[in-house]
Amino acid sequence: MKKYINKIKSTVKMINDFDQRLGFIQEALGRIEARQDCSNESLRIEDHEFRVYSQWGEDGIIQHLIRHVPIENKTFVEFGASNYLESNTRFLLINNNWSGLVMDGDPENIACIKSDPIYWRYNLKAECSFITKENINDLLKSNGMSGDIGLLSIDVDGNDYWVWKAIEGVSPRIVVLEYNSRFGADRAVTVPYDANFVRHQAHHSLLYFGASLKALVNLGKQKGYSFVGCNSNGVNAFFVRSDLLADPLQELSVDVGFVAGKFREARDADGKLLFLSAEDERTILESLPLIELDD
Repeated sequence: MKKYINKIKSTVKMINDFDQRLGFIQEALGRIEARQDCSNESLRIEDHEFRVYSQWGEDGIIQHLIRHVPIENKTFVEFGASNYLESNTRFLLINNNWSGLVMDGDPENIACIKSDPIYWRYNLKAECSFITKENINDLLKSNGMSGDIGLLSIDVDGNDYWVWKAIEGVSPRIVVLEYNSRFGADRAVTVPYDANFVRHQAHHSLLYFGASLKALVNLGKQKGYSFVGCNSNGVNAFFVRSDLLADPLQELSVDVGFVAGKFREARDADGKLLFLSAEDERTILESLPLIELDD
């Protein structure tokens, strides 16, 4: 029995070592892509995409942005980080040795982050909290985040507009924000604020969440930010603090910068994918309450 247990332990260790080596290879490939992109002179931020840990090509876009936006305080904050295995800031932490705070409402996700070797290898803090517009500033303050920071990434699948609007304690130089492309480019709309909003509970289709790009761009202008583009999959919008905007980064209008997502994630009441057209998805959203925002 003891021999059998030792064999299992040895196998587990071998698997863990293999996963770690794969991680090192993944990081090395990301560093190669980052260096190669330095010679890429395209003005379109989506042309700088590559993916190491991000869901789509956000890793490459962020590397491009930090090359052209002066960053004095190399610190980030990311909301909705899940277990942090796939995120917008993990490569920034590892490749560029930034410090950061990640927050998620699921205790299991936070436990996973704290058990990850990156938690002791880098200056990372993980906070378990369900983010609302009422608690966000206190959470930032209690975790030592104030004033000028490098980057803020918001992806809470619901109250994104309201949370960004409420933030006062930090002044990020770069903001990454999820938008709902199903609302289209012409409308400035968001879901009504609900402190207990959970995407999969709000509507079974999973289409009902967040805000339109136009709503976020308008809010960004009010807060002193310039919209510089979206990723090519139509998920995240990128903003640079207007006092720091300089060539080759350019402020874009919504009409120019909008990207419609091609993914088909609508589901029926039983959770089955429906593979609906964009038009059919918009029809579903039209039947649900939305807040029309002033331009």
